[in-house]
Amino acid sequence: MEFFMAIYIVFLFYVLFQICKRFLGQKNDCCYMLNYECYMTTDDRKLDTESSCRVVLRNKNLGLEEYKFLLQTMVSSGIGEETYSPKNVILGREENPRLIDSLEEMDDIFFYTLDNLFAKSGISPQDIDILVVNVSLLSSVPSLAARIINRYEMKSDIKAFNLSGMGCSASLIAIDLVRQQFKIHKKAFAIVVSTESLGANWYCGKEKSMMLSNCLFRSGGCSMLFTNNPDFKSQALFKLTSMVRTHFGSNDDAYQCCIQLEDDQGYRGFRLTKKLTKAAAQAFIINLRVLLPKILPLWELIQYAFVFYRWSKEKTPILEAVGAGLNLKSGVDHFCIHPGGRAVIDGVGKSLGLTEYDLEPARMTLHRFGNTSAGGLWYVLGYMEAKKRLKKGDRVFMISFGAGFKCNNCMWQVMRDLEDANVWKDCIDNYPPQTLINPFTEKYGWINDERLSFLRIEDIRS
Repeated sequence: MEFFMAIYIVFLFYVLFQICKRFLGQKNDCCYMLNYECYMTTDDRKLDTESSCRVVLRNKNLGLEEYKFLLQTMVSSGIGEETYSPKNVILGREENPRLIDSLEEMDDIFFYTLDNLFAKSGISPQDIDILVVNVSLLSSVPSLAARIINRYEMKSDIKAFNLSGMGCSASLIAIDLVRQQFKIHKKAFAIVVSTESLGANWYCGKEKSMMLSNCLFRSGGCSMLFTNNPDFKSQALFKLTSMVRTHFGSNDDAYQCCIQLEDDQGYRGFRLTKKLTKAAAQAFIINLRVLLPKILPLWELIQYAFVFYRWSKEKTPILEAVGAGLNLKSGVDHFCIHPGGRAVIDGVGKSLGLTEYDLEPARMTLHRFGNTSAGGLWYVLGYMEAKKRLKKGDRVFMISFGAGFKCNNCMWQVMRDLEDANVWKDCIDNYPPQTLINPFTEKYGWINDERLSFLRIEDIRS
């Protein structure tokens, strides 16, 4: 009886939702993405095997065990040899970064992406009504948003927001803020700039849980242009159809699994603990309970009601139920997963029962660009577009995780066939490669040879 009541409630909810959507004006409460531009720097900033080794050997705090740990981490990271590093790290100034290094790092990303975005869209900087900048690890005065307003001489009544500390899922938080502003400001243009300050936050200590960030995070970022003006619908790339934000910070383990702090020697860095995977799964569960009814068709909602009912009675993990009992692809055509690391991509893929084809954009982005924090999702989206996967009417499920701990997910509808090679234009034909194995093992695998344990660290550095 309870099961049939659940089906009836789901059906009633679906009907009421469609009525509200059709007759209560949601069609005018829209958020269109007109364009986006990802950051691409010069080849002299690439962290290949040799340059990575030079950076590691400069750290006098590391011993043989730390070298072995770094080698193992890099080999299993899924990151290739063409990712980009902050300029001050390449120049050997990572231990004593200056404020000017951080600001120049931001300016380079901001102005590269925004110059190209304005040129491609034909929209003037003076037409922008809303500006949201998210950089988690740098908060300057004047704000980073103010630097952009000053550079482009934007109008005095622009609504500017500067977000910090939001982590890798900050892009969707910024877009949600834009969406809320669109409810107040009609026929407006909004810019979101998402990136991360890495140069001043390169870890120079020896705590393993804090060394992980050096192996995963790389330079990158993205600027996006949005509008709620229906006159620009024909020019839009995507339309935001739903978004759900989840914050699991009330849980101590989740709160502490990604956190900026100083180690015992006073070196500041970003600690990633083993509890991150569990925190991500728990936040994802909470998010999906709200999001799935918004994106699945009616027949799958009925199935969802059955799965949720069985889960509540049998205590079956909801992610397992989703992977086994629901056809998620009845409401999703593409999966845009945050390229936070191989474990993150594997975990989402296993939980949702995804194929290697589904996971390919995230894996290739991690390999080519690394984890670019809040900017990473847009490199994944760019890969899909460069591979000509995105067709008019397709639905793109965007999945992000961030410190706090947060899980922010949304759904985009593709407004027209897309095939711009964008930031991938110089390498898309080489992807996917035959193997994702990087050459660290081949070049430095000897460090694990116990017969060479007599070597001193000074011998290795020399």
